[in-house]
Amino acid sequence: MSVERLITDNIDVWTSTVKTKSASGRGSSKKIELYGIKKLRELILELAVRGKLVPQDPTDEPASVLLERIAEEKALLVKEKKIKKQKSLGKVNDNEALFELPKGWEWTRLSEITEIGPRNNDIADELEVSFVPMPMISKSYKGEHDSEVRIWRDIKKGYTHFRDGDIALAKITPCFENSKAAVFSNLKNGIGTGTTELHIARPIVETLNPLFILLYLKAPIFLKVGETKMTGSAGQKRVPKDFFAENPLPFAPLEEQNRIVAKVDELMSLCDQLEQQTETSIETHQTLVEVLLNTLTSSADAQELMQNWQRISKHFDALFTTEKSIDTLKQTILQLAVMGKLVPQNSKDEPAAKLLERIAEEKAQLIKDKKIKKQKGLPEITEDEKLFDLPSGWEWCRIVDLSLNSESGWSPKCLDTPRETGKWGVLKVSAVTWGVYNPNENKELPTTLEPREQIEVKVGDFLISRANTAELVAKAVIVPPNSPEKLMMSDKIIRFRFSEMLEVNYINLFNNSGFARDYYAEVAGGTSSSMKNVSRVQINNLVVALPPQEEQDKIVCKVNTFFNICDQLKARLKESQTTQLHLTDAIVEQAV
Repeated sequence: MSVERLITDNIDVWTSTVKTKSASGRGSSKKIELYGIKKLRELILELAVRGKLVPQDPTDEPASVLLERIAEEKALLVKEKKIKKQKSLGKVNDNEALFELPKGWEWTRLSEITEIGPRNNDIADELEVSFVPMPMISKSYKGEHDSEVRIWRDIKKGYTHFRDGDIALAKITPCFENSKAAVFSNLKNGIGTGTTELHIARPIVETLNPLFILLYLKAPIFLKVGETKMTGSAGQKRVPKDFFAENPLPFAPLEEQNRIVAKVDELMSLCDQLEQQTETSIETHQTLVEVLLNTLTSSADAQELMQNWQRISKHFDALFTTEKSIDTLKQTILQLAVMGKLVPQNSKDEPAAKLLERIAEEKAQLIKDKKIKKQKGLPEITEDEKLFDLPSGWEWCRIVDLSLNSESGWSPKCLDTPRETGKWGVLKVSAVTWGVYNPNENKELPTTLEPREQIEVKVGDFLISRANTAELVAKAVIVPPNSPEKLMMSDKIIRFRFSEMLEVNYINLFNNSGFARDYYAEVAGGTSSSMKNVSRVQINNLVVALPPQEEQDKIVCKVNTFFNICDQLKARLKESQTTQLHLTDAIVEQAV
């Protein structure tokens, strides 16, 4: 089967197989990896270096003759002292061969056909040349790169030397695994130096196509073996020079090398088109989901809301087919819940105004009994802070109006390990970041320090992080029953205790809603998105749409029901994606 036929017959697989993953770490925004197209690109490289991408031409000069000519050229250059004689393992034996080669191909090594680790000699100190740091080397199959202009005197020592036409391979993790490799071109005056984390091979002019060699350095078969050969400690592992120079290399006739490079370029352009079309389709789908869900939150009344929902429900299976679309649905459910549009109002419910009065009375009594301190008052809620029209019986209030008291924790110098059973520990921010309380995220308090029992976490506590990424700052959890004892809050965690007349889970729902997230994004301090912070006063100042007590219970129950459905959708989606991934891998394995 031709490669073009392989692509077209499985076009749905290449374009529909995706992976959903975090950009960097658990809390980062999730992104979609076009796994099918990624595997198609890898397959093209694999077929190219195995001689399965273009047909062989019996009139081509065999690679064996080309290798003899390269050997003669190298010997002459050594004799003329233009290059140094280098050690090599010699011809590749049958035990080293990784697969069967097509007719006319030969196994060789980079050390046999190039100069390894060359130096640029006799260069004038004042000459302008190129400098290439690692970030300027791309991951593309073409080995593209950028460069900076420097003076030779400033960079001739302490860096890797190269010139136009040289082949470079990044040797350090993760650059090697990420396929950072290049064929240098358009260097200033044809000369350059750069990062020391490169292996360099310099071909003899017009004896091979360096881009063909580059395809092998970027092919999965080479990268997988290379990973097993890396040496050094974690984070500083490197591919040895001997592996770069001596690993068996499949070598095609020169004419076929040129045809392979041209065919790869053609097929990779097709992958670019598929990638663009797929990304556009995904973006269009997400935009459609957001537009349709926005009609729900902007519905004028219950009747219009039902009409808009019926329009969406007819296409439910087609709309909610990605993790992002399901997350958008969950956020819409939250918006509807805190706007009073998720469950019907009951005119017999006690109005939220009465509930606020009773909470105020409870706080006044606790202050009188000296059980809590009087809280500083905050300004009245302005009309600009009222983000939507409230249903009958609801009231606008601030967090401070609902909480009985709040306090922050303590961050002593702790051990780096979690506390042992029965010992005291201090919670890390990660214990309250992910929507579910995780008491295992803690550090042990040294025995030289006395615990502060007044900040021990108790069942029912509302714990909120005051410092985190922009996406996660002010996220909260509620400590569930049967949680372990002897855990204290750190100073990056604030505890709120609310009246038992409130459904505290409703407060958490509102705190997770888009309205609250927009507020925190506006008031949060910090110089970068990697660490934002909010104060206790800013949290107290959050404006909340408060339903009657009975309706709070109904809203929490309804949201939980809908979220369970969303989680089931995600589980089925994950199963479907896993099946697609296996199918894609199977097609690739069969093709190779």
